[in-house]
Amino acid sequence: MATAARKAPAKSKAKSDTKLSSALSAPAPLDFDKSQELDAYRGMLLIRRFEEKAGQLYGMGFIGGFCHLYIGQEAVVTGLEMSLKDGDQMITAYRDHGHMLAMDMSPRGVMAELTGRRGGYSKGKGGSMHMFSKEKNFYGGHGIVGAQVSLGTGLAFANRYRENDNVCLTFFGDGAANQGQVYESFNMAALWKLPVIYVIENNRYAMGTAVSRASAETDFSHRGLSFKIPGIQVDGMDVRAVKAAGDMAVEWCRSGQGPMILEMQTYRYRGHSMSDPAKYRSKDEVQKMRSEHDPIEQVKARLIEKNWASEDELKAIDKEVRDIVADAADFAQTDPEPDASELWTDIVH
Repeated sequence: MATAARKAPAKSKAKSDTKLSSALSAPAPLDFDKSQELDAYRGMLLIRRFEEKAGQLYGMGFIGGFCHLYIGQEAVVTGLEMSLKDGDQMITAYRDHGHMLAMDMSPRGVMAELTGRRGGYSKGKGGSMHMFSKEKNFYGGHGIVGAQVSLGTGLAFANRYRENDNVCLTFFGDGAANQGQVYESFNMAALWKLPVIYVIENNRYAMGTAVSRASAETDFSHRGLSFKIPGIQVDGMDVRAVKAAGDMAVEWCRSGQGPMILEMQTYRYRGHSMSDPAKYRSKDEVQKMRSEHDPIEQVKARLIEKNWASEDELKAIDKEVRDIVADAADFAQTDPEPDASELWTDIVH
């Protein structure tokens, strides 16, 4: 019996969609003026000194549970916050202290929460990974990997529903990028053109496994292509590059074009958490990043090179920042612990 000839597949009348990532390339780093450079320097230095002090307090036993430090990644949240307007929101995972400080939350309140005191942002009941401030439009701090992505998408849905022109920055890491709820969120955000910027903080190692060993697609800016979400890769160690990408993404969202992915290529100097000795990478690798790509040192070098600040002036800023952090630490160690009755508050019945 003769085999029927197969029909050749019909040629598509329309050209296949060009890859969205090719339509959007990362903008060039901005040329900051003196005020912007100094603001970025101060903001990143506050995060760095705060996290260093948090690490000290953890080692002394004043902070319990988990504690994930943001040292090395300061340019990401600092640059993106510079692109926001009043009313814009931020939500992130458990490496969250830097995001809180960037959103102008009180160093005292953040540090007090780390030590479990009444003056903390969650009354001493949330700790490092669970702090919130509706007043500052910061919605956590979440301990479950990837859980904040669907919540950030929900915040963006509320913005779209209310037509308030606000954008939600939703942060997650390279490890969380492999979680299922992330892609459910991508689908909804693209379908309804929600004003959400998905910021993937790719610090290369997730909880301790290199990206190349855990992800089939290591270019995280491509992760939204099947949902027609454009993405760009950004030098997350250069605050000017971050600000440029943030401006682009915010304009994209506010103009009603839907979500965007920003893959921030960054690096954490410390382990995943305070309990992680980070033996999965060499000391030489960490030192190379510190010496060649440190986000704070880059700004410092430009300020001095352009004669916008002297070494003594920058030392004075550092002292001022250290004093703020020292005050926060003193408050966090002397503020009373929550009363036992607090166990029964903030519970939904």
